[in-house]
Amino acid sequence: MEEILEEAQKLSTYCLCDACLGRQFAQVEHGMTNSERGERIRALLHLPEKSPDECWLCEGLTGEIEKFAKLAIEKLKEYEHDTFLVGCRIDEEILRKEREVATPHSESIKREINREVGKIVAQESGKTPEFVHPDIVVIVNTLYDLIELEVNPLFIYGRYRKLVRGIPQTKWYCRKCRGRGCDYCGHTGKMYEESVEELIAHKALELFGAEDESFHGAGREDIDVRMLGNGRPFILELKNPRKRHINLEKLQGEINKYAQTKVTVDNLRYARREEVEELKNARHPKTYRITIAYEGNGKLNEAVNALRDAEIAQRTPTRVSHRRADKVRYRKVMDMRVENADACEATLVVKAEAGTYIKELVTGDDGRTTPSLSELAGMTITVKELDVIEIGDEK
Repeated sequence: MEEILEEAQKLSTYCLCDACLGRQFAQVEHGMTNSERGERIRALLHLPEKSPDECWLCEGLTGEIEKFAKLAIEKLKEYEHDTFLVGCRIDEEILRKEREVATPHSESIKREINREVGKIVAQESGKTPEFVHPDIVVIVNTLYDLIELEVNPLFIYGRYRKLVRGIPQTKWYCRKCRGRGCDYCGHTGKMYEESVEELIAHKALELFGAEDESFHGAGREDIDVRMLGNGRPFILELKNPRKRHINLEKLQGEINKYAQTKVTVDNLRYARREEVEELKNARHPKTYRITIAYEGNGKLNEAVNALRDAEIAQRTPTRVSHRRADKVRYRKVMDMRVENADACEATLVVKAEAGTYIKELVTGDDGRTTPSLSELAGMTITVKELDVIEIGDEK
């Protein structure tokens, strides 16, 4: 205690309020506020009392904590939330002064304001402080007596089915104007009028009062491919939502009604931020139904049997080489069978590893995929229609 009092005596040349004096010894003794600690030190050293408004260091900030808390509580009423975290912005001159008087036992003024404002907000609002994933971060701008809110996004997991062809998964901005609008895109800013993303997000943005969204899918299907069966996993990220407690069964019904016969969703649930990365990294095997066309008397059945459980080498397909690295990928065809066939058409069911280019598995892409169905059958084969009918499982 003598050592602490010696250090405190050195600080007596500065005009410090109780909170700023006590804060320099915050790590010495627990169970009291900095103001109480400073008051005790001041009494032991017989130092004159100083109000926050007289304080050389905080310039009155420690006397405004209740005001900051009331401003925060009022601002938070605009958003539905369960948890919060308080942060603050402090004038650089105050931070400079703080470094000048800091002792080995001190804590920062930022930490004190965050803690004390947070305690009042929690007590008055009934909300819970959360230090890892709060719903809202309250930023107290002490320079201008302003409250800024950083509203963390909501994440909703689900599976979607795309029941029609000709719709991209995500918004496809015009390649000419990059979304600004021009003659080429009819001043829409987009290459396609609608997308799976927009059909799903429209009602979610409306119900949650969110400002924007991002769509995260477990892979994607081509525009001319339907997504059927158990659906493709996705996570919809809703940014700056004003509401956080919407019944997801209601949301599911609203989405399916809005998207009509184009897109349906199910299995909606709230998700964690970390699940976005897990979704992106998941390697789901996929099952496809393919309608193929051909001419001639090739060996279709023999080719199908040869590809079953086979490893293929696929150089980046010509159709995507402008946006993907040109390299060879090795993938396994886990199963392949002929569902029905006639003289010029057949329907196949194929199960393959994630990342397999199915169209090129059929056509060969001028030798960039080998072996291919066309190569092994000894005839030119084209893909007429392609549907994804299963992706992994619910795990």
